[in-house]
Amino acid sequence: MTTRLIHILLAFATLLIALIAGVAIGETAIEPTVVFQVLANKIWAAGYPLDPIDEGIVWNYRLTRALVAAACGAGLATCGVILQSLLRNPLADPYLLGISAGASTGAVLVALLGVGAGLVSLSMGAFVGAVAAFALVTLLARTSGSSRNTGQIILAGIAGSQLFNALTAFLITKSASSEQARGIMFWLLGNLSGVRWPAVWLSVPVALAGLAVCLWHRRALDAFTFGADSAASLGVPVRRVQFLLIGCAALVTAVMVSIVGSIGFVGLVIPHAARLLLGTGHTRLLPASALGGALFLIAADVLSRTLIKGQVIPVGVVTALVGAPVFAMILIGRRSAR
Repeated sequence: MTTRLIHILLAFATLLIALIAGVAIGETAIEPTVVFQVLANKIWAAGYPLDPIDEGIVWNYRLTRALVAAACGAGLATCGVILQSLLRNPLADPYLLGISAGASTGAVLVALLGVGAGLVSLSMGAFVGAVAAFALVTLLARTSGSSRNTGQIILAGIAGSQLFNALTAFLITKSASSEQARGIMFWLLGNLSGVRWPAVWLSVPVALAGLAVCLWHRRALDAFTFGADSAASLGVPVRRVQFLLIGCAALVTAVMVSIVGSIGFVGLVIPHAARLLLGTGHTRLLPASALGGALFLIAADVLSRTLIKGQVIPVGVVTALVGAPVFAMILIGRRSAR
């Protein structure tokens, strides 16, 4: 029990250090002491004399970016663990299975065409799109007569992803002005520039709730490691758990996509790295993946703001530039291990 408590405290300390670094590092460097003073002023009204510009940058810009990046990274990594465990395929993640693409299409429908007459939010539109995309992928896999072949499910996911990406491009071309098209395309590549406190109040609870639901079903996810039939023989209500956890993955992905756009490789690479370090037990794998995803996306956000002076790179570009080589190394390492 003491060891577990130490691990939890270390995880929180690591996340706190990463958040402080994400706030302090940027186009203009801000001392960590200034960051702590801003937090003390805003939370406890400490009354430290500070430059209003530094205070605004820390509280309204960088802190919200860091918190949303952490929530988004944790949520996407958790979704990757869910999908890889349920489908028993190491390549499964929201990006490759078309869930992110479907969520993007749903969000663009709401943003450009006003679907729902103002009653449907971007997150709800993204959720409907994510569910539709996964339903299409499942239908394609079943129609091909290979729903149990997880390799075929990945191929169906790639096809569904391309379809929804094409629909999104068509909608932007047909209905968006040049200014709207530029903003949406930058957002689709992964953009944290516009996030503010409302995005924090949405993304953080959703990421924590998704992780909590998965931890509650961690034993069932362990059973799915040996296949759905083995899980059923162990008393797991297979259909109900699959429906709940895939719905959870779709919801978390949809919320994150509606806030920051489509970001790849987080849900693919981070669970792999955590699995290599800690094994396949979901009691440790889920929180480790969530922490790893949060740290990875905070670091990617810092790089997106500092790699090119005076210019911000879409964070999805950074995750792909880092994630693709890392994933290639993991594949080579797994092959060598065999």
